[in-house]
Amino acid sequence: MYLPSYKTNFLLQLLFLVFTIKVKKIKISTSFYKQILPLVLIFGIGFIGLFLNTYELSFVLKDIIYFLKPIIAIAIGYIVFYKNQELEVFVKSIFYIGVLSASIHLVGVLFFSNFFKSSISEIRGDFGLDSFIEIFGFYFLFYSKKWLGKRLIADNTKYWVCIVVFLLSIFLYFSRTMLIGFLLGYLTIEGYTKITGHLLKYIGVLILLVILFYTYLFSIKIHRNSNGIEAFLYKIKIAPEEIFKAKINRDNHKDLWDHWRAYEAKRAIILMNEHKESYILGCGYGSLVNLKFKAPVGEEDMKYISRLHNGYVFVFYKMGVFGFFLLLYFLIGLYSKTYNIETKNLKLLYNNKFISFIGIFYLFSSLIISGIYIPRDTIIFILGGFLSFKNLC
Repeated sequence: MYLPSYKTNFLLQLLFLVFTIKVKKIKISTSFYKQILPLVLIFGIGFIGLFLNTYELSFVLKDIIYFLKPIIAIAIGYIVFYKNQELEVFVKSIFYIGVLSASIHLVGVLFFSNFFKSSISEIRGDFGLDSFIEIFGFYFLFYSKKWLGKRLIADNTKYWVCIVVFLLSIFLYFSRTMLIGFLLGYLTIEGYTKITGHLLKYIGVLILLVILFYTYLFSIKIHRNSNGIEAFLYKIKIAPEEIFKAKINRDNHKDLWDHWRAYEAKRAIILMNEHKESYILGCGYGSLVNLKFKAPVGEEDMKYISRLHNGYVFVFYKMGVFGFFLLLYFLIGLYSKTYNIETKNLKLLYNNKFISFIGIFYLFSSLIISGIYIPRDTIIFILGGFLSFKNLC
């Protein structure tokens, strides 16, 4: 969570997995292999491009890490918690990591930042863009009595202190992705994401409320360079077009940075149109997207980028239509667990609910932060833990 280098993270995870497999005798279920097979196939497709194109080795290795990372992380989550075979150990582990993360974040924002004078981008840049494990820590605590038959924290005062710490921290990330993820978690666990006639009515009401909210946002002047809540509202205002806007003036920096995700995706599709065969199996590992100008990405200006914010276009560009549909198949398979929650076994019931939530979250986050292929991701370890307990419940 706190190591800035995704390569270092990956190396540590790989070494840990190899060591664990060698030391421990673990019987991995057939259902687990079937569950991650789409990700393995996506990973394999990327090598085909190496036979058709010549790319720089460093970029090839970078892509291999991107696409191998979720497989390694799921396997680690599976193995670690499978060996414990105690659901409560799993739940408490994620909860304590989550509450520690939230506490560190709150202390930083409230005591080490100029909170009322700093811009949101400055606060986020100094103290973290997001921490999705806090959402799971919150819901693990909130639903622990129904799930496990007892609260993770018996003391009522401590329980509500933790609830407040989680809620404050989640809000103070000023992350649209975290807030929507938090809402999706509640809707999924409460069973509102299972498509029924009643749900369609609720969706209709929700769409109406969203339309009214955006009507309000576009009826008032919100300045791009504002501080505080107004800056956050500006980010919400431009969120839809940030992903989907087709016409972007590259020479207008305001227009370009406000719609960066859409620009990346657009450039990838344009390059694929120049080589129609790439629609089938993609451009492969090592392929880069030409931005047509040097963009200040990270610590240096970059004209060519490897990873895109839009996870669907990212996979489509690298692995073509086969990789794209394999990704959808995997994520929809996770989501579909919401249709398999009719059971009296509460452990299995909430296991399926949380797996479904992870699927829905990745379906959404793949539009804006690469989804399952974001370099630093804690949710994927949680998914591995849930898949291990799915076989024990």
